[in-house]
Amino acid sequence: MSDAQTPPVNVILLGPPGVGKGTQAQILVENRGMVQLSTGDMLREAKKSGTEMGNRVAEVMARGELVTDEIVIGLIEEKLTTVKADGFIFDGFPRTLAQADALADLLKKTGQRLGVVIEMQVDDEILVQRIVGRAEQAKAAGQPVRADDNEESLKFRLMEYYKKTSPLIGYYHAKGDLKSVDAMGGIEEIATKLDEIVEQAKAA
Repeated sequence: MSDAQTPPVNVILLGPPGVGKGTQAQILVENRGMVQLSTGDMLREAKKSGTEMGNRVAEVMARGELVTDEIVIGLIEEKLTTVKADGFIFDGFPRTLAQADALADLLKKTGQRLGVVIEMQVDDEILVQRIVGRAEQAKAAGQPVRADDNEESLKFRLMEYYKKTSPLIGYYHAKGDLKSVDAMGGIEEIATKLDEIVEQAKAA
């Protein structure tokens, strides 16, 4: 099959809060012309857009409710069908098995394929120490710090991640889509590993 016929490779980044998914997604965007689909960014963008879907998002958020999977999938479909990209990076979605099934259906519907799911693995204790340390440095330098960048909040967020999202690791492993990288190294070292995995997925 020639490159012209091969659909772009789409990538899901999995990993606990603070592991560096956003940073690595940006590097892939810059190096490969991919587009990062961050659920949070899409919801904020939709809220301001004034479109029918955007108004739905604004109403739900105004009521203080969680945005439904149906709305998030609708926003992703909008991006997949209107944005030209050499593949999409899903950051923050899917978070549950139901969302993973919905995304698989959507990719099929839009004629796209999932190239690879990359799990960024870390030592939880070291991750917590690293984020708390960064927050303390930022605070000392007078820079803004997230209110929940403290040890107790981070451990709670990690627990929530493993409870809700870790089943995805087994799900994608069973499908043969999962690759894992050690995310405890430097940014460039991790970026090189991710790039190699994406290149292999593209060639598959």
